Amino acid sequence: MTQDDIQTIKLSNGKSAKAHTHLFINNEFVPGNGPLIETINPANEEVICKVHSADKNDVDRAVNAAYDCYNKTWRKVAPAERGRLINKLADLMERDKDELATLDAVDNGKSFVVARDVDVTDSIGCYRYFAGWADKIHGKTIDTTFDKLCYTRHEALGVVGAIIPWNYPTMMAAWKFAPALAAGNTIVMKSSEVTPLSTLKFGELVKEAGFPAGVVNIITGYGHTTGNFLSQHPKVSKMAFTGSTVTGRKIMESSSGSNLKKLQLELGGKSAQIVLADADLENAAYWACGGIFNNHGQSCNAGSRIFVHESVHDKFLELFIAEAKKIKIGDPFDEETFQGPQINKSQFEKILGYIELGQKEGAKVVYGGKRWGTKGYYIEPTVLIHCHNNMRVMREEIFGPVVCIGTFKTIEEAINLSNDSDYGLAGGVYTKNIDDGILVANEVKAGTMWVNCYDVFDQSTPFGGYKQSGFGKELGKYALQEYTQVKVVKVQLHSKI
Repeated sequence: MTQDDIQTIKLSNGKSAKAHTHLFINNEFVPGNGPLIETINPANEEVICKVHSADKNDVDRAVNAAYDCYNKTWRKVAPAERGRLINKLADLMERDKDELATLDAVDNGKSFVVARDVDVTDSIGCYRYFAGWADKIHGKTIDTTFDKLCYTRHEALGVVGAIIPWNYPTMMAAWKFAPALAAGNTIVMKSSEVTPLSTLKFGELVKEAGFPAGVVNIITGYGHTTGNFLSQHPKVSKMAFTGSTVTGRKIMESSSGSNLKKLQLELGGKSAQIVLADADLENAAYWACGGIFNNHGQSCNAGSRIFVHESVHDKFLELFIAEAKKIKIGDPFDEETFQGPQINKSQFEKILGYIELGQKEGAKVVYGGKRWGTKGYYIEPTVLIHCHNNMRVMREEIFGPVVCIGTFKTIEEAINLSNDSDYGLAGGVYTKNIDDGILVANEVKAGTMWVNCYDVFDQSTPFGGYKQSGFGKELGKYALQEYTQVKVVKVQLHSKI
């Protein structure tokens, strides 16, 4: 069964938009041979459209296009020209910012305003940042002996395979596309089958920007089929994945069973925010609230555990709930909306199940806890108190607008509670004492620690986790190391024996 590539889709505000539904391979939109996949609007539970998925032959086509382009064309393109093309891509995204945000809002359910002003805007900044790095990736000369010339080259890996999640479709694509292209790689990206529309739109912009055919290829499909075919492909030199820890383990297995690909895994989290006794409680409540409820709680770094010093617990809770009450839930295209629906029915039911479970485990719901409205996958921002680390709601990633609050007596106890987790993606601490802030930041085992703020990102700042939150860094100069390999060249001088 096939269909035209461009489909007209209906938005929840009564307007319409255009969306690509075919695979993007070798600079062309082509039908896929896998099953058509329905993508659902989580705001009204209606089908947006059907998109083509990639079977094994389609994955082969995409990888071979990337492989041939790398070896015949892209590796020979001057670094400054790579940077120019990436900047051109950013220009086109700037031009089509509203369209990209619209596709993310209808597909994911996030606020159009947030999608436009945060996700797409930050993604444009990401491309511009790495465009600037393209001609500044270089090695060193190493002084060894008098009759030797020794130098290093930082070379591209070749074909990069990337799999992105559904929670930040445009942004997660940027975090992988931008450094991979700046370093000189070609790429095959599998978008989430749940939110493929903005990533496919990106393919259109790639071609318009003038990238050679095969540099960027975009496919979609289910993880256990399309994703598995990509992660096992022998011509893929590296896999970059953002998603669950369970799937990350499977990608590691695929790498070891194929060609020992280089891996970069940004996985789950159960991040803790610590409120010390001397904290500015209004500031702490403001940032901690955003730290969990941004993006409807659907963030891997969400600060879903909050440990509050017992002496300020009640006052902090009062201020925190006051902040939560300011959150406007509603249709993604309403300009006042901050929180839209959860991504799909299964996630919606899972989150409500965790709220029920938490109460059975002894937690108390003091705000929210229910479905919002009668249509769409909306859940109220939910606050659970009397939470302890032996509860499943404190140990497992809920990935929704649910925060679990507990107390502590000493800083040492707060650090131990934070570290008592399989995950180590991020964390935060609130205090007026900078010594205590630095102590906690240094002692908590997490890849990112925020002090007196939370969920603050910048293109120049690396991001990645400890423990079962994965390894490797996104963003910043550190990200370039994930997409290059170092070659040593030694030359014998005065070679006459």
